[in-house]
Amino acid sequence: MAKVRAMELILDPEKFDEHQAIFIAEMVKKIKIKLQEAGLKEEDVPTLTANIAFSIASIIDDTSAVEHDDVEGRPYLTFRTEDDRLIHCGENAYTYEHVFGVLRSLFDE
Repeated sequence: MAKVRAMELILDPEKFDEHQAIFIAEMVKKIKIKLQEAGLKEEDVPTLTANIAFSIASIIDDTSAVEHDDVEGRPYLTFRTEDDRLIHCGENAYTYEHVFGVLRSLFDE
């Protein structure tokens, strides 16, 4: 049987924000690419990208209810920095706040 190691949970709000910004930027870029690959009209891509990104961010940030069969899911975002270390910010994520800047950089060229 494989040995199970405990993960160390480290409070590091600055590093967490750095990782969360990278994470949300990559997510929004992938949404845009997939919508373009699906053949959506180019003028529809910004709005749909924003709608999907904000919806996903609100779930990650635990601002939207996630429930099924009376079981509530409460996400708490962490990032692995080493094999046995996770960083967190001490509260719910705030990926939603990063979506605006990513959308501007992708579509306000």
